[in-house]
Amino acid sequence: MNGVLFVGNFLSGAHAHRHYCEDLTDHLADRDWNIVRTSDRTARFARLLDMMHVTWHRRRDYALAHVDVFSGPAFLWAEAVCFELARLDKPFVLTLHGGNLPIFAKRWPGRVRRLLAAAARVTSPSEYLARQLAHLAPPIEIVPNGLDVAHHPFRRRDGARPNLVWVRAFHTVYNPTLAVDALGDLLRDRPDTRLTMIGVDRDGSLQQVRDRAASLGVAHALELIPGVPKDQVPQYLDRGDIFLNTTDVDNAPLSVVEAMACGLCVITTNVGGIPDLVEHERDALLVPPRSPAAMADAVRRVLDDPDLAAKLSASARATSEDRDWARVVRRWDLLFHEVARG
Repeated sequence: MNGVLFVGNFLSGAHAHRHYCEDLTDHLADRDWNIVRTSDRTARFARLLDMMHVTWHRRRDYALAHVDVFSGPAFLWAEAVCFELARLDKPFVLTLHGGNLPIFAKRWPGRVRRLLAAAARVTSPSEYLARQLAHLAPPIEIVPNGLDVAHHPFRRRDGARPNLVWVRAFHTVYNPTLAVDALGDLLRDRPDTRLTMIGVDRDGSLQQVRDRAASLGVAHALELIPGVPKDQVPQYLDRGDIFLNTTDVDNAPLSVVEAMACGLCVITTNVGGIPDLVEHERDALLVPPRSPAAMADAVRRVLDDPDLAAKLSASARATSEDRDWARVVRRWDLLFHEVARG
């Protein structure tokens, strides 16, 4: 049986952000894997019920499973599904996600250790999570997040313009108001600076961004786009020259890799798995979190130094090519075949 059960977030049909597992299953289906997916339910309890229902009632349609592991309530879903998979004698692969997972693991080390020990394989998209959870798990394999590099138009920024782009969900953990504060700093001596922020609102942070822009008097230089279809993101990225990543907690954000694939000069907070994803002054500039002045000064460096801008842009594209789906899906294909053979 060449079937894999995927347990994760399949929510794009509900007008939510398209999660990584949706792209992964599409690429594996192209390689003749029979894919069973769960769940597309948005309500928490309904999601858990659907995951358990599909795991049991579709048991004859798959030989192994892949389960995404997040912190918080989602960890309980992974525990419940993996308990059921063990009862069914189905081997499963776990993939670790989210910058908050190490904090969760410190609070619940026993639960995390038991779950990871029961897996046939444990993977992570970043060295950061593998390092943070190494003491609780068997060897954790690094399989980076993939993207279709060819779908991201590359333009080397030989001389960057003050066109800034931010792409992420509007949520406090991603600290979107930091981008607005940096914009306010830049407008004092760079009045032509413009910032475009794209993302769905998760917790009311979009309104906080609007309020901050109004209080700083920078609304005229800010464009807010509350989410665009995933396949249109590269077009919006191509309009800008500098990408801002303002997060307080992070793992291996695909939005940063997408910006790199388009050749934007990336300026990002130095948190979580970001230093494993990019190298300071080679393919990005790293700045302290929660520091608008540091982020604004990094933008000025890129604007004032065309050689630095060109270097960051070209190196970013080269780094992103290592994460092209053509390479990444082959690693998943091999991993699943190895698990299927036991």
